[in-house]
Amino acid sequence: MPDAPLDSTDEPLSTADAAAPVARKRPKPGERRVQILEALATMLEQPGAERITTAALAARLEVSEAALYRHFASKAQMFEGLIEFIEQSVFSLINQITEREQGGDAQAAKTVAMLIQFAERNPGMTRVMVGDALVYENERLQQRMNLFFDKIESSLKQSLRTAGEVDASATPSADAQVRASLLTAFVVGRLQRFARSGFKRAPSEHLEASLARML
Repeated sequence: MPDAPLDSTDEPLSTADAAAPVARKRPKPGERRVQILEALATMLEQPGAERITTAALAARLEVSEAALYRHFASKAQMFEGLIEFIEQSVFSLINQITEREQGGDAQAAKTVAMLIQFAERNPGMTRVMVGDALVYENERLQQRMNLFFDKIESSLKQSLRTAGEVDASATPSADAQVRASLLTAFVVGRLQRFARSGFKRAPSEHLEASLARML
């Protein structure tokens, strides 16, 4: 079959054009930071993953370690970026729950369910939340996650105290503290089991029945 004639608007490529390599697109400002954090979170999703080094992270992104340090001063700062994402996501959702739900028990139940679902959808983040990924990192990272769960417990206490007042409990504050502590321990335990089972034991297993027992 003869070659089809060139359209009048077509121009044949020159040899130089054909041989020219495709230029790699430069990331937009801030985009590389996001790519680094996404790669770190993905690497944390590997069951039984060892301590992640900046060399391994750079290799995954096909950049030099120096390129990583142009965006983050240290690996601890990269983990802080993941923690900031966790904090912003979770507390934004808690605010939505407290605004939409009138009953304190319902607020607490939905908060626990949200935390479990967040972990299930973000296994790499779960390892950060329970501290498995932070064992050999800067101590302030673990302290920050401890504070995160303290804030979760405080939020649950506030919801449950409201429920206790509605139910005319004689000691609404004390009752709320005990129940908030129990729910927080339940969440942490479920997340730890999820991470240490290699993400095989779903944290949402029997969740509704468990919440019904506790609330």
